[in-house]
Amino acid sequence: MTEDHRFPCPNCGADFRFDPDAKKLVCDHCGATEDVADTGPWTGGIKELDFRAAMDNLLPLQEMEETRVSQCPNCGAQIEFNAEVHAKECPFCATPVVLDTGTHRHIKPKGLLPFGLDEPAARSAMTTWLGRLWFAPNGLQEYARKGRRMQGIYVPYWTFDADTRSDYSGERGTVYYTTRQVRRNGKTETVREQHIRWNPKSGRVARFFDDVLVLASRSLPKQYTEALEPWDLAAMEPYRPEFLAGFLSEGYTVDLDEGYQDARAQMDRVIERDVKFDIGGDRQRIHRIDTQISAITFKHVLLPVWLAAYKYRGKTYRFVVNGRTGRVQGERPYSAWKIAFAVVLGLIVAGVVGYFVAMNQQAGGSY
Repeated sequence: MTEDHRFPCPNCGADFRFDPDAKKLVCDHCGATEDVADTGPWTGGIKELDFRAAMDNLLPLQEMEETRVSQCPNCGAQIEFNAEVHAKECPFCATPVVLDTGTHRHIKPKGLLPFGLDEPAARSAMTTWLGRLWFAPNGLQEYARKGRRMQGIYVPYWTFDADTRSDYSGERGTVYYTTRQVRRNGKTETVREQHIRWNPKSGRVARFFDDVLVLASRSLPKQYTEALEPWDLAAMEPYRPEFLAGFLSEGYTVDLDEGYQDARAQMDRVIERDVKFDIGGDRQRIHRIDTQISAITFKHVLLPVWLAAYKYRGKTYRFVVNGRTGRVQGERPYSAWKIAFAVVLGLIVAGVVGYFVAMNQQAGGSY
């Protein structure tokens, strides 16, 4: 059965939206407000799901849902729309045609971070960030300031928990110094030389990983979303559809098994750092790490992003704002004439400095 959640205002029938400032459902038509319900099937805390059961398709049916999605033919983003929406501009790349692809069956979200910034605050953060980019075209900056509203989107992520124990073997390096006498230019000098004494070392390190975060979307470049971190995951709420009222939600396109491989790579980097710390000494060599991983659990979660995609002179520029902290990231456009002006100005400054240096040298030689 396809999930469809609407929140009509009891006074006028218009749709409520979630207001980040008021932290309530607000009707823009008549001004009525309503608290986000803290009861119902979505309450009871944020529960982890068993990873092995998911890989074996053994998750309970209540952990799955079908939503109506539309897919962008340009960037491939899968956006959940209301039933009455049949075409819309893609919020990720500003492509004007979005194709209906029917329903998408996926694992339900277990938690989310509600938006903490409204659209004006996000736009202010974006324009301030653009204003610091001196080489950005003035036309784009002005277009962004006066352009359309930014779109609030819940972006999908996976989080993974795991218990790990890693046996390792390697070597600990201890730095020591010796001195020797050498003859240089007819003089005897004492030279200090560095050496490393290596000794074998083996042992075990253990670590419990909590909420290893993996982006479950391909719609935005990973370097942009990583630059929005950190996220205050401790403030995550159990998933309730009321938080999505007035916002879009993207379906995940990175499957669970692929997300786990990304999480394992993150874990392995931390384990390697733990091993080096356990080896100790001044230098470390690692020959082998064997990791046993158990109690793997996961969650599908949604994180809030304000997004602006502008087509300017035939090119799309995207800007993303952390919907909690206001941290901004995006394409860095460059203005050719600003760069040329900076180069010319640099040459003029260098010429003036060179002129005064030459004059000073001539003045000094006249005495």
